[in-house]
Amino acid sequence: MSHGVTRLGVIGAGQMGGGITQVTAVSGIDAVVFDASTAALDRCKGLHTKLLNRAVEKDRLTREQADAALGRITYAGSLDDLVGCDWLIEAIVEDLAVKRDLFVSLAGLFTDERVVLASNTSSISITALAAATGAAAPRVIGMHFFNPVPVMKLVEVIKGIQTSDEVVARTVSLAEAMGKTPLKANDRAGFVSNRVLMPLINEAFRAWMEGVAEPESIDGIMQLGCNHPMGPLRLADFIGLDTCEHIMNVLHTELGEERFAPCPLLRQLVAAGRLGNKTGRGVYDYSKT
Repeated sequence: MSHGVTRLGVIGAGQMGGGITQVTAVSGIDAVVFDASTAALDRCKGLHTKLLNRAVEKDRLTREQADAALGRITYAGSLDDLVGCDWLIEAIVEDLAVKRDLFVSLAGLFTDERVVLASNTSSISITALAAATGAAAPRVIGMHFFNPVPVMKLVEVIKGIQTSDEVVARTVSLAEAMGKTPLKANDRAGFVSNRVLMPLINEAFRAWMEGVAEPESIDGIMQLGCNHPMGPLRLADFIGLDTCEHIMNVLHTELGEERFAPCPLLRQLVAAGRLGNKTGRGVYDYSKT
């Protein structure tokens, strides 16, 4: 089935939203990225220019392809600027209430039954988001990209209880057109990726907290012994310790098992503001790098 998308809107110009916008434009689809913050839009535009220039330098794109991709991107400061898009992907903060309010607004703005409302959430219920949209629920779906979006091939496709089979098929087709590998998962807390990954990261924090080994050894053992490209503690820094804690809280609340409770040391680092790469310090100190 054809995805039928000629103009795609992304809500949120952060790391994930910017990456989704870039791969959309490179794949030949016009992209509009919205953010209420002018500074965020400026950063996003600068990053697009930098990354596409780097792709040219590394012979991944021609100069003409990079320029064409940049020409397909519009940077918008109002939700009204998204009118005319036939597919929307939300990539804002991982907060159910905030996302729910946004989806209610989107359902009111985009009443055409062909316009799909997708979420890039990594853990929040698609069914809950869809329920807030009323009649638009069959066209709400999860489209979970991975960071960095231009590099990572996977898109988790999450079907809510109300999501139509047609929307699932179109989502798979769109992800493939973006050069991604779409894999389906049902709407359960954490889906597949974070249902498996976050407990691994959490256990690495427990091993550190209990004195089993220091972070360098924990990460090194998982890299060399299990062939992980990055150790779980350094990966947590890359993701953001606050994001890891949030996802563990979602798993703990939704699944009700104590094994999903965030490690006390993880909570403590978050409380101290040591969130990982984005703050210069998490498990590791990045202030001198």
